[in-house]
Amino acid sequence: MTILLRINLDIEGNRPEKSLRFSRAVETIKKLSKNDKVVILSHYGRPNGFDSKLSLKKFRRPLEKALGNKIVFIPISQINKASSNIKKSGAGSIFLLDNLRFVNGETKNSVEFSKLLAGLGDKYINDDFATSHRADASTVEIAKFLPSQPGDNLIREIKALKKISRSRKPFVLIIGGVKISDKAGVIKNLISKIDFILLGGGPANTFLKARGADIGQSIFEKEMIGEVRKLSRNKKIIVPEDSVWSNNAILDIGPKTAKNYSAIIQKANTIVWSGPMGLFENPKFAKGTKSIWQAVMHNRQATSVVGGGETLASLKLVYKNHKVNKNICLLTGGGAMLYFLAGKKLPALVALKIQKNNSTSARRDRQRTNPPSRS
Repeated sequence: MTILLRINLDIEGNRPEKSLRFSRAVETIKKLSKNDKVVILSHYGRPNGFDSKLSLKKFRRPLEKALGNKIVFIPISQINKASSNIKKSGAGSIFLLDNLRFVNGETKNSVEFSKLLAGLGDKYINDDFATSHRADASTVEIAKFLPSQPGDNLIREIKALKKISRSRKPFVLIIGGVKISDKAGVIKNLISKIDFILLGGGPANTFLKARGADIGQSIFEKEMIGEVRKLSRNKKIIVPEDSVWSNNAILDIGPKTAKNYSAIIQKANTIVWSGPMGLFENPKFAKGTKSIWQAVMHNRQATSVVGGGETLASLKLVYKNHKVNKNICLLTGGGAMLYFLAGKKLPALVALKIQKNNSTSARRDRQRTNPPSRS
C-alpha cells in the first residue's frame, strides 16, 4: 500500500532536525514506512510559483539521517510521471514530493490538483495540525478521493485541545506574541471559563494603550483599540505592572510582573499559552518568557497546552530539546490552535469527519477518480 502523508516541513533555519515539527514528522514516517510506501506531502513558505530557495529538497538529507533510510525526491514538475516509479518501488520506500505551494491549485483547494495527488497513493493520512485551519488541496479536497484518516500527532494535539473544554479551575490563559487581533477570538470564546488572562508582548501593549498608558514607540495594534477597551472592563484580564524598556519601547515584562504571573500559573489546574512575553531572541529581553516557561514546567498538576512557532522556539531558554513534563502538550500549530480555541471549525478536520460520515458517497467518488490500487 502507498500512503500519502501530509506533514509540516514549514521550518525556518538551518537545523530543521532541532524543531518539534521535524521530530514529530520523523516519528510518523518511521511508523508508516515499516510496512508501506510513504509519499511525503508538505509546503514550505509562501512561494509564488517555483522558487529554488523554498524547495523541500533541503529537507531530504536531514530526513534520511533521522530515518536511516533513503528518500526519493520528486520535483513538482515530475508529479505526473511519479506514479509509475512509486508503483515499481518496494515496501518501505519513502518519497518526498516538492513544495506543494509551487502549484497554485494547492492554496485554492483545487479539485484537479487534489485528484492528481490522490493518484499517487491508496490511502491519505493527515498528520499536520498546523495547517488544519486552511482549506488546501492537500488537506481538504484530497480527502474526497482516498480513504482518509488523521495521523497520531494530529489526534494527540486535538485531544489536548478538547481537554481544555473540560478545563479544571483555576484556568489561566497566557497571551503574548505580536498581535492581539488573532487572539481576541480566543479570549471572547473562553472568557466565561477563564479565571486569569495574563498579557505580554504586543497584546499587553495594545491593552495598556487602550487604558491610556504611555507605551512610547512600542508595537501595538491601533485598529484594535476600540475592541480592546471593551475587553479591558473584564477584571480577569491582567496587564504588566512593570516592563523592560529599550529605545523608548517595551521589549519584555518586568520582574514584578514575572513574579506575579508565575505565582498565578503555579496555582492553575488548566493552562493555555500562546506567544512569548517579549523579544526573547535577545538575552536582555528573555527573562520574562523564561520565567513563564519555568512556572509552567514546575506546575505538574495542571493540564497545559502550549502552541505557536515563537512560543516553542523560546523553549530553548529552559530546555535544549522538546522533552517536557507529561502534563504539557506542545502544539505544532499556533494559528490552528487559536482557530480551535476561538470556537471556529477547522476545514481539514471537517474534511476528515465528512470522509468518515459519508463513506458511501466518498467510495463512489474514489471509484470514479482513482487509478487501480498499487502494491
